[in-house]
Amino acid sequence: MASIELIGAEKWFGDVQVIKGVDLAIEEGEFIIFVGPSGCGKSTLLRMIAGLEETSRGQIMVGDRDATAEPPSKRGLAMVFQSYALYPHLSVRENVGFPLKAAGVEAAQIEAKVQEAARTLKLHDYLDRRPKDLSGGQRQRVAIGRSIVRDPTAFLFDEPLSNLDAALRVEMRYEIAKLHQALKATMIYVTHDQIEAMTLADRIVVLDAGRIAQVGTPRELYERPENLFVAQFIGSPKMNVFPASAAPAIDAPAGTTHIGLRPEDLRIVAPEAGALPGTVDVLEYLGADTFVILDCADAGQITVRVVGDVSLVPGQSVALEFDRPSLHAFDTSGQSLPV
Repeated sequence: MASIELIGAEKWFGDVQVIKGVDLAIEEGEFIIFVGPSGCGKSTLLRMIAGLEETSRGQIMVGDRDATAEPPSKRGLAMVFQSYALYPHLSVRENVGFPLKAAGVEAAQIEAKVQEAARTLKLHDYLDRRPKDLSGGQRQRVAIGRSIVRDPTAFLFDEPLSNLDAALRVEMRYEIAKLHQALKATMIYVTHDQIEAMTLADRIVVLDAGRIAQVGTPRELYERPENLFVAQFIGSPKMNVFPASAAPAIDAPAGTTHIGLRPEDLRIVAPEAGALPGTVDVLEYLGADTFVILDCADAGQITVRVVGDVSLVPGQSVALEFDRPSLHAFDTSGQSLPV
């Protein structure tokens, strides 16, 4: 295992700068996840750490050494890609052991490493199968096993679950979480799926147009976003944000231009009892929860999360109330204000 640090890391493609001076320290054994919208630079940043993309400026430290100019093979990192990249003519055993065979490791040592990886990933029943005989989740476990046998200083995952269906994604999230607990290895993981980020990460790095918008634990980012971008990116459904001028009855701090409220922090009350009037527009029943989407005039569309079912109907007049500690306030530059 090793710590990884980025110091003023930049990436240019010709005249276009896609990574804009990133400073980030990743502790040994930490599970870090990069998230952000398409084109924000999260995969490029991962590839820079791996050495698959040249770092235009700045440094990448692996442990106590400067790895900026090192080729991928010298960095001691293992990368798991979105595509499984398995050899179709080789068995699972041969696929998992291939990196060691290519490095000239003795057959007995290779077999011991393969067996160890198989125990960790529950692959024993599949060692003699070919990739075509495996499910998508099993193939991804084989790809991870191929990385484990190398004893890397850190694991890099580039959207490893994006090719799987919803049920397999849930299963593999569990497998990866258990893998991190077992190996206690440094892991850096790229995803566009914030559920993966919130459930797996020790810390999340939110990227916006090549810059870090915020770094923090899932709870910190959800409960205390530092800016409007993070507030609206983290959370599903996303935070309701509307101009402060659309809700003059709400007591917001001086300098507030936008107000944010999480769907679960709002309560639907009688029209005369709340701070923000609205009309029921759409009801989305999901079993354990119902999302009530309201038309709140100048405040726009507001989503409220209600536990279970509700007796509301479209067109019904209601109002919204909330507890002040749940209020998020943002200034004209989009920065969070103390409430």
